[in-house]
Amino acid sequence: MVNPKLSTRPKICYRPIRPSDFEILEHIHVKLFPIRYESTFFQDVVNGRDIVSWGAVDSSRPDGQSDELIGFVTARIVLAKESEIVDMLGYDSSKSDQTLVYILTLGVVDSYRNHGIASSLIRQVIKYASSIPTCRAVYLHVISYNNPAIYLYKKMSFKCIRRLQGFYLINDQQYDSYLFLYYVNGGRSPCSPLELLAAMVSYMRSGFKLVAAKLCKSEERKVSRWSKCKESHSLVSVTHNKRNLAVECTGYECV
Repeated sequence: MVNPKLSTRPKICYRPIRPSDFEILEHIHVKLFPIRYESTFFQDVVNGRDIVSWGAVDSSRPDGQSDELIGFVTARIVLAKESEIVDMLGYDSSKSDQTLVYILTLGVVDSYRNHGIASSLIRQVIKYASSIPTCRAVYLHVISYNNPAIYLYKKMSFKCIRRLQGFYLINDQQYDSYLFLYYVNGGRSPCSPLELLAAMVSYMRSGFKLVAAKLCKSEERKVSRWSKCKESHSLVSVTHNKRNLAVECTGYECV
C-alpha cells in the first residue's frame, strides 16, 4: 500500500487504469471519500465500461510499488441534451450529438498532495474532452465544504455556475454542492439578460450611426451654399470664411 510519507521527490507518471488496479482503487476511494461506491462502479472503471480513467503512479517507489496507484480521475461522456447543465450551453436542440465530459471522482493520497498531481489529472480530462469534436464542456460537482478542491478548480479556470441545495446525503445529513464547468471546443454559456441588452444597445447605436451618416451625406449633396451647410451643421463656427465652412462641413462626421 501507499507509504505514509515521502522520503524522496516522486517521479509521477500517468497511465490508464487497469483491472489489476481494482483493490487499490477501491481502497483509496474508501479512505478519501465519505460516499461509498458500489463494487460495480470499480468494475466499470477498471474495465473501461462507459467510464474513462487515468491513474497516477510514482515510478521511483521501491519494492514493486512503482506501478501502484497514488492518484486517479474517472469520468464519463454524457449527452448534452440529457445533462443538468443544458441551460448553460446555449444548447441548440437540433444538434443532438453534442456531448459533455462529467468528472465522477478525483483523488490523490495524502502523502502525495501538493505535487500538482490533481491538476495534471484534470488536464488529462480536459485534453481528452477537447479531442472529441462534439464535446462542449467538462463539468463536475464539489461538496460545499471541500475548500481545497474548490480553490483548485477555480485556479484551473473552471466556472462555478450554481449551488445545489442538499445535493449530497451523507450519514443522514444533507450537504450542498457546487457545480463547476469548463468550456472546450468553442462551448460557451448563453447570453445573460444583461449581456443580451448590451448587445441590442450596441446594435441599435451602430444602426443609428449608419443612418445619420447617410442622412449627412445626402444633405451635403443638396446644399450648394455655405449658409445652408451651416444650417445643417450647427457646430460649424460662423467666424470661418466660406471656403473653410465648405471644407469643414464636408469633412464633418455625423454620429
